Amino acid sequence: MATAAHSPALGVDIGGTGIKGAVVDTETGELTSDRIKLPTPPGGEPDGIVATVVEIVEQLGAGLSADAPVGVCFPAVVKHGRTMSAANVSDRWIGLEAETLFEKALGRDIQFVNDADAAGYAEVRYGAAKDRGGLIMLTTLGTGIGTALIYNGVLVPNTELGHLELRGKDAELRAAYSAKERRNLSWRAWAKQLQRYYATLERLFSPDLFIVGGGVSKNYEEFFPLLELNTEIVPAALRNNAGILGAAALAVPGDPVEPPAPIAPPASIAPMT
Repeated sequence: MATAAHSPALGVDIGGTGIKGAVVDTETGELTSDRIKLPTPPGGEPDGIVATVVEIVEQLGAGLSADAPVGVCFPAVVKHGRTMSAANVSDRWIGLEAETLFEKALGRDIQFVNDADAAGYAEVRYGAAKDRGGLIMLTTLGTGIGTALIYNGVLVPNTELGHLELRGKDAELRAAYSAKERRNLSWRAWAKQLQRYYATLERLFSPDLFIVGGGVSKNYEEFFPLLELNTEIVPAALRNNAGILGAAALAVPGDPVEPPAPIAPPASIAPMT
């Protein structure tokens, strides 16, 4: 009998414009089905989004067992299954018992997580941070700034570090890709805002690795060389599949995959006793 790690899981990634899903081999991080993408219903209301997710799961689940793990990621802070915010979807999601809503509609238990958290976890398991230990920070630069924080393979959920204050405003108002577009900034001018943002993250968290996602990450050669950071910074590897992969992987119970080894401290630092 296959172990949980070898069992397929189904991942669904809910966004403001589209909802996509696929069956995932959670050992390898490969899609084992076609990826289905349907438009997010106008207004992003709960009933419409739930119905669309049910349609996707029904299409993908035909060849899966009834107890196959299902993970769903959503653009909101998710606390104990409740959506505490709403990005690019209806405000009716705020405070909603969303996990229970999806489970009732699907007739099965699910794993329900924030979308940036799912993407960050996927990059650690299968992508740019595979086999890397220490503190890893994913940032997605788009309409806003989504973040995920993973330490030695363990996800710290709902960090929302795009809302750190940067010169008196939310960081995402100055450093998200939308700020570059809105203000028609050159790569160099935008990189100055990114420099302030990532330097603030360095000062507060001393990370071992930054991963940059979002559509603009494909142009990383335009702005990475303009940053002066002490932390290694790399583009995300999984692109549009990251949410699906992370949601599916997080849905597998008793994940037997060992986390990467911690990064050893410099020899000059004596261990605490």
